[in-house]
Amino acid sequence: MGALAQILTSTNALFRGNHPGAEIDFVEVQPTTPFAGLRSGEVDLALLWLPVRESDLTVGPVLSERPLVCLVGSEHPLAKRDSVRMEDFGDYEVPLSQHPIPAYWEEALIPFCTPSGRPIRRGAKVATWQETLNAVSAGRVIQAIQAEAADYYPWPGVKYLPIDDAPMGRWGLVWRANAESPLVRAYVETAGAACSPEA
Repeated sequence: MGALAQILTSTNALFRGNHPGAEIDFVEVQPTTPFAGLRSGEVDLALLWLPVRESDLTVGPVLSERPLVCLVGSEHPLAKRDSVRMEDFGDYEVPLSQHPIPAYWEEALIPFCTPSGRPIRRGAKVATWQETLNAVSAGRVIQAIQAEAADYYPWPGVKYLPIDDAPMGRWGLVWRANAESPLVRAYVETAGAACSPEA
């Protein structure tokens, strides 16, 4: 998923060393259509945020685990603060996926309610990460996002803030349950050894 391919740099090097005849191609996964490439057969493995609870997909080990952060426009009222809490999301709108995604998957990143039970309203419709960045920079929405976004996506007009009570953002490899080839299994095992949080 976008720049998250960097998580797999060491995995790719090890895998190529052990399987010199195998080809590795990069295909970007959009967060609003996370499983489409897998199900169409376009990709063999997808690096996705977890959890993934799809009966036709298998989930591998957690490869990265960090607290979520809050993305706000630089002129947004929250931008004056040093950090936010999950309760603050009840005061503002967050993006709405233009394509239907599983509620559990959306909930893992942006809950539907704050810890006290207040609804978190969905606002601007987005279909890509770039559209999300534009909606946030325009001050229309705020976004809870994986911490890696702050590493890879500095963007004019936005600010990343720590969330004091942030849930963990987790990433793992996912593949079609009926297409687990020896190479897929070898890659998953290599990734688990090379970049798991415990490594």
